[in-house]
Amino acid sequence: MTIAQLRAFFLAARLGSFTAAARELGATQPTISELVRKLETEQGLMLFARGGRRLVLTPAGEQLLPWAQRVVDGVDGAHESLLALRGLTGGVASLGVLRNAAYYFLADLAERFHRDYPGVRTRLIGQNSFEVAEGVRSGELEAGLVVLPINDDGLDVTPLLRDEVLWVSADKSRCAAPMSMERIAERELILYDAHYGWNDPTRRQLAERAQLHGLRLDPLIEVENVESALGLVARGIGDTIVSKAVTLGAAFPSDEVHTAPMEEPLYDTIALVKRANATLSPVTEELVRLATSMLLAPHQAGEAVSP
Repeated sequence: MTIAQLRAFFLAARLGSFTAAARELGATQPTISELVRKLETEQGLMLFARGGRRLVLTPAGEQLLPWAQRVVDGVDGAHESLLALRGLTGGVASLGVLRNAAYYFLADLAERFHRDYPGVRTRLIGQNSFEVAEGVRSGELEAGLVVLPINDDGLDVTPLLRDEVLWVSADKSRCAAPMSMERIAERELILYDAHYGWNDPTRRQLAERAQLHGLRLDPLIEVENVESALGLVARGIGDTIVSKAVTLGAAFPSDEVHTAPMEEPLYDTIALVKRANATLSPVTEELVRLATSMLLAPHQAGEAVSP
């Protein structure tokens, strides 16, 4: 049973004659008739009741028809998908990315996508996850990679992986045991993403957890980026929190600071978001596919992140 045989059978059944099927495929009527005859011979079953002006399916033909349609639709869909990729020669691909994306995959994403599709303009908008979600919701961005939790009204959210959040301190004794919320509330806390404050998903998780313990967190210093926070921690001014991926980055001051897990493990869950029921443009869909595969690669190799 070949795809060519199933296509000939399917079109003959749909159009009612071998002649019409041949015209649709740009072939001759004897060619189509022979493809169907060979299929019937191989299966030992008649698929059409011949003799009338229009082909009529036998019970065996009725059983085969939906399966033949699935095969034909699948092959045609695969062909169209590859054609679409070969046709990515222009347009703009846009993707919102989480603020610390460089620690996961961003350094190579733009270069790889440009190498594969040099005619496509690429917009990688690095923002806090709160703002990425708003950009996707408003239509400014087609899709985005965010850290959960976010406001998911009007969005489709697909979780991709989890990355553990760790405590960081220059004082080794503070990292000798997992950090409890009570101990965190007593520390001089340095937090980044100052502009978004407690709307930042990681900070929001920490604040909600503190609230469950009857505690309130008041950071001593707030800065905009994780590198600045780590610089202050390395100088012994206070402590901070970072995802495990950050601790594996080349810029992490591992000779000057120490890490510890949370007593109640805390995770950044990274997810793909797009507008509910929206269809991505082919160029953005391919950018999302590449970004997702690069994001998951370390996990598949058993490195920083976990599902």
